[in-house]
Amino acid sequence: MLNLKDLGEPSEFWDYFEKISKIPRCSEHEEKIRSFIKEEAESLGFKYKIDSVGNLVVIVPAKVKQKSTVVLQCHMDMVCEKNESVSHDFSRDPLKLKIEEIENDKWLTADGTTLGADDGVGICYILTLMKKICKRELNFNLLDLNLLFTVDEEQGLRGAFKVEKEFLDGDFLINLDSEEDNAVTIGCAGGLVHIIEIKKNVIELNLPEQKLTAIRVFISGLRGGHSGGDIHLGRGNALKIMGQLLWKLNKQYSIYVCSIDGGNRPNAIPREVESVLYVEQDQSSEIISSIETLFTEIKVIFDEIEPNLTLSLERLDSHSNNKVLNKNIQDNLLNIMYLIPNGPLSMHPRIEGLVFSSSNFSTITTREDDIELKVSQRSLSEYFKNVIWEKTKILLDLSGLEIKIIKDSDYPGWTPNFQSHLLKKYNETYKKLFNEEFEIIAIHAGLECGILKKTFPKMEMISIGPTNEGAHSPDERLLIKSVAKVWDLLINLLRKLN
Repeated sequence: MLNLKDLGEPSEFWDYFEKISKIPRCSEHEEKIRSFIKEEAESLGFKYKIDSVGNLVVIVPAKVKQKSTVVLQCHMDMVCEKNESVSHDFSRDPLKLKIEEIENDKWLTADGTTLGADDGVGICYILTLMKKICKRELNFNLLDLNLLFTVDEEQGLRGAFKVEKEFLDGDFLINLDSEEDNAVTIGCAGGLVHIIEIKKNVIELNLPEQKLTAIRVFISGLRGGHSGGDIHLGRGNALKIMGQLLWKLNKQYSIYVCSIDGGNRPNAIPREVESVLYVEQDQSSEIISSIETLFTEIKVIFDEIEPNLTLSLERLDSHSNNKVLNKNIQDNLLNIMYLIPNGPLSMHPRIEGLVFSSSNFSTITTREDDIELKVSQRSLSEYFKNVIWEKTKILLDLSGLEIKIIKDSDYPGWTPNFQSHLLKKYNETYKKLFNEEFEIIAIHAGLECGILKKTFPKMEMISIGPTNEGAHSPDERLLIKSVAKVWDLLINLLRKLN
């Protein structure tokens, strides 16, 4: 049986990680993890407060008149993604943790689901700090510590938006949501998410008379990943692949689309999608062959990037739903899927390898009365973030379809400050501890720092964290040795600030 306490120091970190891996904490459902943190604070003798949306801050006061106040910050929710073949209920089932060894390094991962290291590591670092301060193993007499746990970060950083000035105090903020142990993040992209509801008009087929048969088209095996941090890696978007397949098929044959469903979250690159369509029985073999040929052509661009990309085709002889999209809806929906902006759209003019602007076509769901799409845009520029959405909106307008658009979230970027006192102290601490160079980076993903900086403009901020790969996908894995490295870095940075 796996015992996380054997994974190294600090042992409290691994004890907490094992415990929180048994606690449901999908976005919008943080009540149980918040109760756990609250109970830990109470048992350790620390005061806390909770705001109207569920953000929690634990107060660790200075023993003497403080010189400064430091905020340590993480988010309580996790992305709940699983492989289709895996049976897992995130509302009650504990994560199945396991160790993988890759090139002589040990990684912690979960079996078929996301690991929740994003941002479970932040939760566990802060809980470990609380316990060690309580046991007097650590002492920061000159620092007031505000330990902030936010809600609903993974769905547009909504908890951070609700943090009010009176709820928090601080000169410095250390966010614990980064994913490279040899880098410090000092800037990030802003983001925009929209929900698009396309009114559905259907026709009813006479299946026996029209001699039609149903086919299920299923695309799976894609790596997915974070729609910000992984968007530049050339990974496939299942919805775009399906859109390309169906658009070309629609031009060549008489097909009747019954449904298209895929993707789960705006901040994850969609890994799987399925569509059910009707075709004429005497053309079914030809159409299946055509789909396979098209898929082979499309797959070329993902050679070696997506080794597990798979197409499954199945005749559904017993499929009884005879309602399909009318011709106008079908044609224009497939036009939208084919043309909608997706992937990295521009690179930063100065910082090599950093995506400047991107878009992610993230979900499609066929519902009773409409077809729902979700799209997100990211950019290091507020102007270009809106430009990408404006182009998407023009495409929707040109379709002529009856569409309702809902802005789901809109969050600002975080402008780098290379001259901050906090960054200087980080630099001194890192080099003294490890005697090696580190990277100062800005990222294309969103961080709560951008929002909190707007509320607390004088607060200096950085973001750090252990090495974690594959966030927002079932491939998520945490480099075990990295945990101790970042713990040492964090504690020594706090000592220097003290």
